[in-house]
Order: sequence, then C-alpha cells, then structure tokens
Amino acid sequence: MSADASSTSSRPAITVLYFAAASTETGLTSERVPLPASYGLPLSALADVLTARHPGTHLGEVLAQSQWAVDEEMVEDPAQVVLKGGEEVAVICPVSGG
Repeated sequence: MSADASSTSSRPAITVLYFAAASTETGLTSERVPLPASYGLPLSALADVLTARHPGTHLGEVLAQSQWAVDEEMVEDPAQVVLKGGEEVAVICPVSGG
C-alpha cells in the first residue's frame, strides 16, 4: 500500500448518498469521501468538496438547489453541522411534478 493510500484510509470519512440529479451527474448512488481535515468539515462546505471530486459535471449547480440529510435527519442549517467522520450524508434534490 502506498503512503498516500495509507494516509487516505486513516482519515475520517463520510458516506455520501446521491439521488436523482445528483446521482445522474456523478454516475454514482453513493461514495466514501475522506474528510479534508481531522477536526471536521462544516456541512456547508461539503458541496465544494464534492464538486471538486467530480470536475466537468453540473454537480455544483445541483447541490446549490439541494438540501442535506445527515444520518437520516433533514438539516435546516448546514452551517450548524460539523461532519466528524462516520456520518451518512444524503443529497436531497428538488423534485418537480404535478
């Protein structure tokens, strides 16, 4: 195992669940995302991290219109939630219909 792979696997990580347009943009239904810092990541900064992981997509636009759920609880204010690792974060895209 390379030093880079070792350092990545030892960092705290979250699982991101993608639905609807977010899944279409990433081509994934879920992915493990290492947190960039050991002290945690504000949920409000997660969109930037995910957008950087998926360049050349419209994921940033989708996330700007989406809501978040952490461990199956809807989040009202993403700035008040700090991800420490181990959480399951769902991207809840807006749904249209009639």
